[in-house]
Amino acid sequence: MTLTAWPFSSAPRAPLGRHGKHAAVNCRSAASGNAAIALGRPAVPTAAGRTIWALGTFCSILVTRPATLNAAQRILSAELAKIDLACSRFRPDSELSALNRSNGRRVAVSATLARALLVALWAAETTDGDVDPTCGRSLVALGYDKDYSELAADTSALAEPAAPATGWRYVDFNPARRTIRVPPGVLLDLGATAKALAADLAADAIYTQLGTGVLVNLGGDVAIAGQAPGGGGGWRIGVDDGVTTADDPHCVAVEAGGVATSCPAVRGWRRGDRDLHHIVEPSTGQPAEIYWAAASVAAATCVDANTASTAAIVRGRAARGWLQDLRLPARLVTPDGRVVTTGGWPR
Repeated sequence: MTLTAWPFSSAPRAPLGRHGKHAAVNCRSAASGNAAIALGRPAVPTAAGRTIWALGTFCSILVTRPATLNAAQRILSAELAKIDLACSRFRPDSELSALNRSNGRRVAVSATLARALLVALWAAETTDGDVDPTCGRSLVALGYDKDYSELAADTSALAEPAAPATGWRYVDFNPARRTIRVPPGVLLDLGATAKALAADLAADAIYTQLGTGVLVNLGGDVAIAGQAPGGGGGWRIGVDDGVTTADDPHCVAVEAGGVATSCPAVRGWRRGDRDLHHIVEPSTGQPAEIYWAAASVAAATCVDANTASTAAIVRGRAARGWLQDLRLPARLVTPDGRVVTTGGWPR
């Protein structure tokens, strides 16, 4: 089954260079017993792979030319280091942390942060504010004020009331001059888009510099560039929705573009008597209601896929019609295991 994964908006965005207006994605059902790749445990007979830890998650890389693996890992590590230094909300020495301390002053930013900001603002505009980079204060109020690995140490009741996002339209960004002004008191958080951008940039860089087919998987945000292994047929990707796939992974074959899965339970923590998660409803500053336990989307880039999957969690019941209108292949799973697909995603 050949699907077309369309970029779901013509709004201005940072060009990623790999795709034109749309990209063909071959997304076919694959029996779990024959699946050669699963998220987090990549293994393809005609490819070489490695997994490292970065950006607070696992980072897996697969290349179709095994001799390029070491060089590919160096490129991946360099790209991740650039994104982390530019975009981390938890590093005091990051550019984003400095921007969040700027108290309303206009500041100049690096090319890396400028690109990440452009992507984040594009995602906000495209989703009508469902994926909003001004939700940093919301996350802090919910207790997500440190690296996720440290959250379990504090289970006390929350001290602050919910903080709705200020709204992305209040961010004054000049991409041509690479300058930005954020209103005083507003904290930007790029977690919803920066990891997917890193996957796209790393896959592009590895393919461009080494000429190998490559799959980069950053904690479930998957980007593909170049020829798939075995002369075609696509990379086989296991989709872990946390509900239906524990013993029998749902697998698809993807030839190009990106795939992303958003699961509220993947980053959850407890404060007082409340169970919380990291996907925020910007208008309330509260964790999005869990209508979908997981949303997986295939699109022309990993940024496209991740933006749509995150917005699907925020939109809840309305996500199905929204994704259908956009012609995006998607798989939505309710907490009780009911599966809904759109855009020709294989059942």
